[in-house]
Amino acid sequence: MGRWSDKEMDKQVNTTAEMPDIKIKTRIIIALGAVNIFLVVLYLGLTHFAVKNVQVDGNKHYSADEIKAMVMTGYLGDNSLYLSLKYRNKGFEDVPFVERMDVVVQSNDTIRINVYEKALAGYVQYLGRYMYFDNKGVVVEASKVMTKGIPQVTGLSFDHVVVHEKLPVENEQIFQNILTITKLLNKYNVLCDRIQFDKNYNVTLGYGEVKVNIGALENLDEKLMQLPQILPSLAGEKGTLDLQNYTADRKSVTFEKGK
Repeated sequence: MGRWSDKEMDKQVNTTAEMPDIKIKTRIIIALGAVNIFLVVLYLGLTHFAVKNVQVDGNKHYSADEIKAMVMTGYLGDNSLYLSLKYRNKGFEDVPFVERMDVVVQSNDTIRINVYEKALAGYVQYLGRYMYFDNKGVVVEASKVMTKGIPQVTGLSFDHVVVHEKLPVENEQIFQNILTITKLLNKYNVLCDRIQFDKNYNVTLGYGEVKVNIGALENLDEKLMQLPQILPSLAGEKGTLDLQNYTADRKSVTFEKGK
């Protein structure tokens, strides 16, 4: 067997010593390459899925901008891919006036936020707050903000109000009456500002400076179906429209200005 010279021994030792360095450098290069690929993918993800268009449906109490601020939160709050994962099979809870909200990703840069608000029949004012109640008379929210499209109900007698409990009125049938009225007003697209009950539970509706005397709830459908034709002609007027004696056979309609 031949013997290695001193130079050959030194060369072999150096080569063996360099091998771990080559492996380390190779691993570093691979790691840097992986990091670069990750950064490229991350960049493409952030830019390609950046939300540019947001559609908000079903909101009344909150503006579209307020809804967006609730949904699009955090560092990736404007990324549709992130939002699709964050809100998949998960709605929003514990938002006042909102039953739930869903986020639907329509495309890489477009989302739709569906808002399902609590069913509110009306509100009463109590101790400087708007106390909103549902069609069963249960107070669901207390707010300092008035919501458009929800009528103020006056003429009810109560000495206290507790959130998540029924309004303590003498006649609970009043809530069914309110529900009947609001359903018909929605049907004919003539939502009012106010629903006023007198001591005999006769009804007067408020439309700005115009009052509509409905009287008893008999022939309610016939009475309210007249409003889409009459109210536009009273724009800018102040007075009382009397429909309390209106029936299908007796079409009694009068308007008294300034009252």
